[in-house]
Amino acid sequence: MVRTMIVTGATGGIGAAVVRAAAQRNYRVVAVGRDAERLDALSAEVPGVTGVVLDLGKPFVLPAPMDHVDALVHCAGVAEVAGVEELSYAEWQETLAVNVVAAAELTRVLLPALRRARGHVVFVNAAPGLHGVPRWSAYAGSKAALRELADSLREEEKANGLRVTTVYPGGTATELLRKVREQFGSPFRAADCIQAPSLASLVLSALDMPPDAYVSELSVLPTPHA
Repeated sequence: MVRTMIVTGATGGIGAAVVRAAAQRNYRVVAVGRDAERLDALSAEVPGVTGVVLDLGKPFVLPAPMDHVDALVHCAGVAEVAGVEELSYAEWQETLAVNVVAAAELTRVLLPALRRARGHVVFVNAAPGLHGVPRWSAYAGSKAALRELADSLREEEKANGLRVTTVYPGGTATELLRKVREQFGSPFRAADCIQAPSLASLVLSALDMPPDAYVSELSVLPTPHA
């Protein structure tokens, strides 16, 4: 049977890399994103990829039910840089909706299909140890909530054979990280970061663990440079 994977944030740096890596390992990939033009380009580039346009910042409905899902990889995320006094109610809502609520809702909707496949859910979280970052409260808070979502899901679904993995990637060479570091006034050198294809290969390795064991948490750091 051909394995099916759903990837959110599929047009971002990490998400697109996961889509490409999954297709290379013969998954049938459903790529979820909000930019229809970029999804079309990704689907044209990578065989076996179907693009689905969804704005995860708003209530959504999947365009078609799915009977069998082997892997669900949550890569979608927003990372607004602003102090607590600057953040609006709408910005808090957007951050929590995209980074946490949409992941919970999509997982909920797909649980029957994941259970049938004894599948695997992967949550791409923040850098290891992210905590109490000035001007990043909404992002840090959403990622703490995402960790709790993953940990709770793992306990709830272990009787159904569902695997749940949280990936904590350090700085990864994406346009989002470039933007965030610019907003913080920090340098960005892509060569000093984890490369998105490298991170994607580790996500796929976690999905390809043998049947008797799996990785529940995976911290990934850039190799130090002199």
